[in-house]
Order: sequence, then C-alpha cells, then structure tokens
Amino acid sequence: MARDQISCHQDSVTAPQPGSVRSEARPAESPPRALPFPQAFQRSHGHPSTTKERQAKQAMHPMQPSNDATSKRTARACDSCYKRKIKCDAAKPKCNWCDHHNLPCTFDRVIQRKRKTQDEASRPRAARLSERISRIEQLLASNLLGDASLPDDHRAELGEALSDNITSSTSPSNASTNGPQLAHSVGLHFAGRELGVISLLTGIPFLLPEGQDWIQARTGQAIVHEKLSPTHPPWERERDQINGVLLSSLTNHSLLDLPEQRVARVYFDAYKKTGVMRRIFPVIDPDLFETTIRLAYQDHNYSSRQMASRACVLAFLAFIASLPSIYDFERDPSIDHEVLAFKARYLITQILHAAATLDSLQAATILVISSLTAIAARHIFMLGANLAQDHVGPLFERSEKRHKQLRNVFWVCYTVDKDVALRTGEPPMITDQNCDLTLPDGYINRIALDPERDDSSDVEPVFPFDLRLSQVKSRAYVELYSFSALQKSDAELLKSIRELDDDLEAWRLSIPSQWRPTMSFSPEASDPNMSMHSVMLRVNYYLCMSMIHQASSRCKAWMQGSGLMEGVSSSLALSVEASRSTLCYLGAAEHILQEEVFWMLIFYPISALLTLFCSILQNPLDPRSRDDLDHLKMATCIFTRISKNLPENDAEHIRLIIDFVGELKRLAECAIDKAWGEHVSASRMTF
Repeated sequence: MARDQISCHQDSVTAPQPGSVRSEARPAESPPRALPFPQAFQRSHGHPSTTKERQAKQAMHPMQPSNDATSKRTARACDSCYKRKIKCDAAKPKCNWCDHHNLPCTFDRVIQRKRKTQDEASRPRAARLSERISRIEQLLASNLLGDASLPDDHRAELGEALSDNITSSTSPSNASTNGPQLAHSVGLHFAGRELGVISLLTGIPFLLPEGQDWIQARTGQAIVHEKLSPTHPPWERERDQINGVLLSSLTNHSLLDLPEQRVARVYFDAYKKTGVMRRIFPVIDPDLFETTIRLAYQDHNYSSRQMASRACVLAFLAFIASLPSIYDFERDPSIDHEVLAFKARYLITQILHAAATLDSLQAATILVISSLTAIAARHIFMLGANLAQDHVGPLFERSEKRHKQLRNVFWVCYTVDKDVALRTGEPPMITDQNCDLTLPDGYINRIALDPERDDSSDVEPVFPFDLRLSQVKSRAYVELYSFSALQKSDAELLKSIRELDDDLEAWRLSIPSQWRPTMSFSPEASDPNMSMHSVMLRVNYYLCMSMIHQASSRCKAWMQGSGLMEGVSSSLALSVEASRSTLCYLGAAEHILQEEVFWMLIFYPISALLTLFCSILQNPLDPRSRDDLDHLKMATCIFTRISKNLPENDAEHIRLIIDFVGELKRLAECAIDKAWGEHVSASRMTF
C-alpha cells in the first residue's frame, strides 16, 4: 500500500488533537475532499506521480495540451502536508496549508510503485485486506512510538501492546491456538489496562495478549492457561458432561415421566411449611400449584398446557431438592435434582411456541437461576407480569391471586437477571423502561427483618435480592457497561460513577442499623447479627461497590496522566477495598455458610480475588499487598474445607476452583518477590 494512501487513512480516522494543525479553520471555498481510494483513482486517470513525470510526458507529446490548467490535481497530499501528516486539500496553485504558511507546494517525493504479481492477484480479497490492515497498524505503531509527548514508559508499554496485537492478528496459527473467537465480548479492565475479555456468550474470562504479557512481566512467570483461563467460568458448574450422560440414559418416554405423586407431595408440603424459602423464592403460589399438580399427573394427553404443568412440577422439585434440608424426613432416594432439571429444560423447549401460561412462566423462572433467563423474560412480557394491576389492560385480565403470583415471579426473574448482567457484562433480558417497578405493598418493612429469625406468620416474599439494590444494579449496567456507556468520555464516565455511588449509599443508609453493611470490613471487625441474611446483604453491597468503581479502569487518564488521575485512582482504590471486605466478611462468616447454597455465593469471592490479584500486580510494593496475598491463601483454605462436605461431582469442580485460585496466589507471590528483589538491587546500586 502506498504510504500516502495510509496517510489519508490516518487523517480520516484520527480525531484532531487540541492545538494541532488539524484544528485550524479552513476557508469555506476549499473544503477537504474525502478520497478513500487515491491509488485506484491515479491509475484510472493516468495522473503522473511527480512533477518530473509530468514534464517528461509533455516532452513526449508536445502537441497534446497540458491537463494541469484544467483538470483537478491528484488526490495525493503535497510534500509539506505529507510530512506533517495533515489533510491536503489539493487546491491550486497552492494547497491551503502551503498558501497560509508561504511554503512551496511541491509533489517531488518519490513513490515506489509495485505491480501485483500473479500470485498476489489470485489471493482471496479478505487475505489482502487483512495484510493491508496489518501494515496500517504497524505504521500507526511507529508514528505513536515516535510521539515525543508520550512518556518513555507509556511508549514502551504501547509498543509492546501494539506489537502483540499485530502479531496475534496476522499469525495464521493464532486463530486456532488462542482459544475460542469471541464474537461478542466485554473488556476486562484494571488500572487502564484491558487485561482480557468476558465472552457475552459464555461469561468466560479470556486473557488478551496484552494482559498475558503484563502478568508475565510483573511476575516473571509463565501463565498456566488451563488454570488461569479455564474453559468455563470458575463460579459455574460444568454441566456439559452431566447433560451428555443424562441424554444418553433417558429415553423419549422417560423424558416425560414424573416422580411418584406421593414424593412430589412430600416436597410440596415441605416447601409450604418453611417460611424462609417461600419468602426468598416465591416461585409458586401454594393454592394455584395444587391445580398444577393435578393437571400434571392426569393421564397423558400431551397438550401444551399439560406439558407446561409437567415442566413446572419437574422444575419445582429439582429446585427444592437442591436446596438445604427444609424438612425433617429423610430425602426420597428417587429424587435426582440434575435429572429433574434436565427433563424440565427439555419440556420447556417443546412448548416455546405454545400460548404462555403461569405454569410455563413459573418453570422458566425456577430454571432461570441456572440458564433460562431469556425464556422467562419472554413469558413475563407475554403474560403482562411486568405491569401492575392498575396498568393491566383487557388482554391481561386475571384474578387478584393470579396477578400477585405473576408479580412475585416477575420480581424473582428481575433480580436474577440484573445480577447476571452485572456479573458477566451480558445485556439484561428485562429492560426497566418496559416494566412497572413499583415495589410490592409493605415490602420496605419486610426487608428490614431477617426471614430466618422472623417468628411472625407473615409469608409475604422478600425475594433473593433486595429489589431496590437490583434497580441500582440495573442502572449500573446501563450507565457503565452497556454499549452506549463504552463510548463515554472520562468526565462522563466519572460523573456516572459518582451518581451511582450516591444511589448505592442511599440504599445502604436505608437498611436498618443492625443489618446495614459497613463501608468496609476488616479482619478485626465483628458483626453480632451475622446470618445468611447479612451475608447476602454484605456481598451484594460490596459487589456493587466494586463493579461501579472498577469501571474507572477504562478511563484514558491512566495512560495520559491527565488532571483526572486523582479521581480515577481513588475510585479504583474503593473497588479494591470493597473486594477486601468481601473476602474478610466471608472468612468471618464461614461457620454459617451452608454447603448447599455454595454455588449461589461462589461468584462473589472469585470476583473479589481477581480484583485483588490485579491490585497486587499493579502495586506489588504496597504495604497491603502481603495482606491481600493472605486473602488469596484464606480463600483456598475455605474452598478446601467446603469441598469435603459436598457430593463427589461438586467436590471435583471445587478442586478446579482451588487450582484456579492457587494459580492466582502463585503468580501474585512471584510478583511481590520479583518487585522486592528489583527494589533491593536498585537500592544497592544507589550506594
């Protein structure tokens, strides 16, 4: 590609910098022209490349009138504009820049042209385009590295990043060796560096070459990719193998089979007797579910309504069987919650195109905790569960009891949807603009009580997460992690962070003092009201604090060293402190953590560990880095102790998590040792 073509490309995509020549006003009579294909234009119109070539052509054809006086000048930039990398308007007799600066407007530089070989012409257009992009990137890298305004250390980091990016994009082997190609992803940032991406399809973190090089440079160690970039999120159970075994063992007929009705009644009665689970997960209404059971256990008629009822019963039993013991009887050995959940998911897919019913919505919402958010969201809008009773039109007329249950199911799905969006960066399925978010009557008073210690007969729901905090999570995603949020300037991003921090603090202050999360929690602190209720309040508060302030890592101020740096660095410090508090509180509350709900909590410590790991690598000489390393060690011990009380399948997955955290700990320890070694060596050289 000709160099002047690359120059035109740069001018068309690079925003003018304040004080640069491109910010000068141009005369109205000679606006710059956009010429995306100058080389092809020159070839087709026969424009010579240099002044000498024009003179030679005139000598060869003395009778032919010159085109210089009538035709437009070639689209190439003149020598002065080309040297300064600015747009040349090609005006005659001088371009705007040369005319205003009293410079000769010449086209004397020599451009070497190269005809395409036969092999090159026969190559696919996509391959040639890829190479042209690579050459543009290399030129951009050389120009940026030659910018004297960049500090030396930033220029070196930029060179490494661009070099890695170019190498990885042009190497033919990388497409297959660097793991799955992420068609949709969200950046994983820390302190101005994009360390990796989180796939919107899987939620899996993958380290980018820049992130890998940064970790290796800080630690002096090679990364074990199998441990640090696993094939599935460390906080999710690996279901592919389980589902494959189940699919091969179940026949088409057995996919429709239900457990004995007696067994279903035992679990249903146990759910009705416990106030805690009914209030946290109001996924069914006991009175309406009686009808669901009767319809599900009727003789097979394979109607869509009966299939929906069967899916609802299967999903409900799978959910209850996976929870902590909620009744005093020995569990029936015929209940396998993995098999029941698999059957429920199968039946849900068979009724997607049928009319939506309360049973199908309840089934999808119960399964939404693991996978079926989109299906549940679709049913919510089809049934009008997103609307309050006074906003429901004739299309959604229903009894008061049915409406109340629809709203309960809506809120369960809403809270889980917002939590998943903030965890993975995946857009939420339920948008606030399409929902009535009026809180249920009496909700503010109910949420102030611990459902485990509330002796009243109140069975009104409190839901898995505080509904008000879920609304803060929703705004946090839209303002900080949505596509439009990624286009914000540093000032706009910091403004959104401040506003969301105010919203989060207002929520914290609304919590009664005995349950109110402290802004931080240290190993020396204590909580006399510690319970699962307080654990969920704390870890969700600290997660929101961390995710809100970690967005400051995307700010360009990290690389530019602008005046916003103080606010950006203090915001990231709050994110790190929230992560410390998460691990400290979970360590203090280990004695009340129940193994059966471990998978509901696992994301919180893993997220906190990743933040602390990046903090250690960023500031290995910080006095708190050793304490943060102790948090990584403590998490490994907690996971090890919990794995001893879990079934073998779950324990095996816990061991994979332990390997993941162990690799973080090893690399963090190496980073601290390496930094201190270099510090001691530098100190000796100064004396």
